[in-house]
Amino acid sequence: MIRWLLCVSFALAAFAAPPNVVFIMTDNHGAWTLGCYGNRDIRTPNIDALAKNGVLFERAYANNPVCSPTRASYLTGLMPSQHGVHCFLFGGRLQVGPHARNTLADFTSVPEMLKKAGYRCGLVGKWHLGGNLKPQEGMDDNWITMPHGATSAFYDAQVIENGKQRREPRNLTDLWTERAVKFIEQNRRQPFFLFLSYNGPYGLGRTLLKSSRNRHVPFYADKKFPSFPRTEAHPWLFNNKDYLNNLVSIRRYAAELSGVDDGVGTVMATLRQHDLADNTLVVFCGDQGWVGGQGGFWGMGDHTRPFTGFDGMMHVPLIWHHPARLKSRRVKERCVTNYDFFPTLMSYVGLESNYNGPGRDYSPILAGKQTRWNDTVFYEFEYLRCIRTPEWKFIGRFPDGPHELYDLKSDPAESRNLYGEKKHAKTQAEMQKRLAAFFTKNADPKYDLWREGKSQTKLLGRERFPGRWYPPK
Repeated sequence: MIRWLLCVSFALAAFAAPPNVVFIMTDNHGAWTLGCYGNRDIRTPNIDALAKNGVLFERAYANNPVCSPTRASYLTGLMPSQHGVHCFLFGGRLQVGPHARNTLADFTSVPEMLKKAGYRCGLVGKWHLGGNLKPQEGMDDNWITMPHGATSAFYDAQVIENGKQRREPRNLTDLWTERAVKFIEQNRRQPFFLFLSYNGPYGLGRTLLKSSRNRHVPFYADKKFPSFPRTEAHPWLFNNKDYLNNLVSIRRYAAELSGVDDGVGTVMATLRQHDLADNTLVVFCGDQGWVGGQGGFWGMGDHTRPFTGFDGMMHVPLIWHHPARLKSRRVKERCVTNYDFFPTLMSYVGLESNYNGPGRDYSPILAGKQTRWNDTVFYEFEYLRCIRTPEWKFIGRFPDGPHELYDLKSDPAESRNLYGEKKHAKTQAEMQKRLAAFFTKNADPKYDLWREGKSQTKLLGRERFPGRWYPPK
C-alpha cells in the first residue's frame, strides 16, 4: 500500500511539474515534404512518429517568407511591422561585426519568459537575429550557433561556441544534434527550454548543385521524386532557376531533410533514455514554407519579382508532442500561424505574459476542445501584404500593385488572378478592408513600412522604400 501511494505521489508530482520544452525548428521547409503530410518520396520516420503520437496541424502558416522575420515572430508573437525585422540579416553587420546587436532586445520573447519562470534555456543551431557571439534573450551559456544565417556548406562551416568562432569539420546537422543531447543530459534535473534550430534541410544556395555527403545519399541515388513537380519556370521566378527540375538539387534536399530526421530521432531517444519523454513538450516546426517546383517556383516569396505569397511558401509543418497531456490527433480545420506560438506556449506552460499582440492562444485546440476560432491568417514581406481565409486570398503590394485575388476553394493552385473582376468586387473590397484594419491595429508606426516606418534590417525591395533601410538613430 505504501509503495502504491509513493508511486501515485511521484506520478502526481511529475504531472504537476512544469514541462520541459524542446522547440525544434527547420530552415526552408515546406510541410509537403514530410511523410506525415503525405510525401512518399522522402524518409522522415522520426518526425512522422512525432505526428502519429502528437497533434499535427494540417493548416499552419508562416507570416513571412524569410528566416529572421519568421523567427522573430515565433519568439515574440509579433508581426514584422511590430518588431521591425522585415528581412533576413545580411552579412555580419548585425550578427558578429562591430555593430552587432540583438534585434529582439526591445521585445519580450519566449526564452526570456521561461528563464524568469526558472527554466534553464539554451540555443543549439541557427539564430540569425543578431548579436550572435553571445547568448541572447535569456539564454544561458548553453549557446552554439553560426556567425551568419545563410548556409553555404554543411561541412567545414564556421560556428560560434563559447564566444569564439571556429571551423567545424563535421556535418552541422550532426553537430547540432550532439549538442542538443548534451544540453538535455546536463539539465535533465530541472525544467529546461531547448531551442534546437537546425539550418537544414535548406533548399537554397550553390550547394544544391552538389550531392550531399550524409548517410542517406545511396538511398536517394536512383530516386525520381514524383512529389516534386516538373514544370517550366514561372515568369516571376527570379532566383534558383538552376535548381528547378534538377534531380541533383532534389536529392540533395531529400538527403538533408532525412539527416534532420535522424537528429529528431536521437533527441527523442535521449528524452526516453532519461525518463523525460512524458513530461517534455516537443514542438516541431519550419521557420517558413518552401516549394520545389509547385507553380514553377523554387524557394520562397523573396526569390520572385515581384515578391509573392503563394500557399506553398506560407505552409509550414507544425507538430506538438507531449504524451502526458496531449492525445494524438490531426487538426484539419483550424488555421494557425507562427505569431500564435508565443501566446499558445505561455498558456500551455501556465505563464502570465501580458501579451498584447495579434497572436491567438490555440492551446484549447491542442486539448481537443471546441473553441471559437477565426481561421484568417496574415502575412507580410516588405512591400507585400496578404490576408488568407479558408476560401479566399488577397495579396496587395505597396504602393501600386500588382495585386492578386484567389478563390482557394475552386483554385487551390492559385492559377487564376481574379483581382479587378466585377463578379468578385464585393469580396475584393472586403478582403482589402480586413487587411488594412489588421495592420492599422497591429503595426508600430516606427516599423510600418507602408507608413514611412523603418526596418531593423536592410531591405530586398529597397527600390520601393528609398532611405528606409535602417531605423533612425
